[in-house]
Amino acid sequence: MTAVQDERSPVRTAPDPAPASLSDRLLRALGAPVRALREAPRRPLLAASALALLSLVVYAVVRHFVHTSMVDMIVYRAEGAAVADGADLYGLRVTEWSLPATYPPFAAMLFVPTTWFPVPFLRVAITLGNLGLLALLTHLSFKLVGWPRRELRPVGVVLVTGLGVWLEPVFTTLRYGQINLALACLILWDLTRSDERRSKGVAIGIAAGIKLTPGLFAVYLLITGRVRAAFVAGLTFLGTFLLGALVLPDATWGFWTRYLYDSSRVGKTWIVDNQSLRGAFARLLHSAEPGTVATLGAGLVALAGLAVAAWAARSGRWLPRAEAWGVCCAAVTAVLISPISWTHHWVWCVPLLVLLAAEASVEHARPVGVRRLRWRAVFWATLVAFLSFAMWAAKPVGTAVLHLSPWRQLPTSVYPWVGLCFLLAAAIRIRARRRSAGAPLVRLPGQRDGGGDGGGPDAARGRQQAPAAR
Repeated sequence: MTAVQDERSPVRTAPDPAPASLSDRLLRALGAPVRALREAPRRPLLAASALALLSLVVYAVVRHFVHTSMVDMIVYRAEGAAVADGADLYGLRVTEWSLPATYPPFAAMLFVPTTWFPVPFLRVAITLGNLGLLALLTHLSFKLVGWPRRELRPVGVVLVTGLGVWLEPVFTTLRYGQINLALACLILWDLTRSDERRSKGVAIGIAAGIKLTPGLFAVYLLITGRVRAAFVAGLTFLGTFLLGALVLPDATWGFWTRYLYDSSRVGKTWIVDNQSLRGAFARLLHSAEPGTVATLGAGLVALAGLAVAAWAARSGRWLPRAEAWGVCCAAVTAVLISPISWTHHWVWCVPLLVLLAAEASVEHARPVGVRRLRWRAVFWATLVAFLSFAMWAAKPVGTAVLHLSPWRQLPTSVYPWVGLCFLLAAAIRIRARRRSAGAPLVRLPGQRDGGGDGGGPDAARGRQQAPAAR
């Protein structure tokens, strides 16, 4: 009877676990770096930590003797003060260079908390914060690329954080107190999340609301078939505009109708600080205003760069790390076509170098008989370019840069050349992988696979295995 009763009684199953609370998820996220460090191999981690610490100590000494104005941080603080005090945001001029506000009103609203602290404290806090953001950007780059093996990634993060301060874009970001690392982290965090996340695109929209250039990544999402995420990014950007218009109506009207189109507020196009295509054209044409030629050139590169980015993202069936190639092509395109891309805007060199390092690592792991040097050569050449400070070493006095011969101008426009070569290398890589697999060179409608880490943020899209597992 008991057996019959037991058989007829309803089956009791364990209740579904309740969804984790926000505080639990936050604690897990904060504890993840600690757990990752504990799981990393001890000796490589200690060696990387020692090398990184030595590098940071040397950097601190160099920083002490090099003039570190953190001038952009002072501008941000002045923008926040203008919002807090109800002053004219775009009428302010600060520092000995009389620098104005150039970002949308939404960005200035985010800078208000900087007014709560004195400048000496901000110098230290923002420097340490940027080092933390460099570590986060490295982690997100590893996640995007799917390399190296998960247990080795903390070693890589420590190493890149310590040594990455010598990359010229990172060095200059730290020197000026810039926000480029924060914007790159917002964008890359969004792009490494699953396409199934309804909120995907929010961070890209916020980044575009702070600085307009990240809006190109919404276009990248759109042309790679992630329409919902692209619209989420667009609506989020619209929300930043409406918030700015609600809080700062006069400043919003002035920015979108006048100040946005006044390039003189940002800086001179032709100086070597500007590593965009337009800056390279200005120097090459010996003209402070390169005009239609530069506009057409930037337009062609925009179309070509976005095409290569979409081609890469839609080639995941044949191209390892396809999504990483797509994202890096989109990033390079964004900084190339922007009218002004200061050297510190090229902090996208971090994920770009991680991607090239992954390609070089896979190449090096091949048998000796079929091993080639191409990706190792590309990686080292790109690394040297971003470590070289070439534009500063070759910088002539005043307007003399407009009178240099094309050959002497090569180092003054080193980043545009690197960017163009990267896009060309990406196109060659995609074409070669498709041809070797007997695949069509153009992806058929409706076909889209991702690349990168099979256990990464978007496994549902058929992403490739991590390079170490190939």
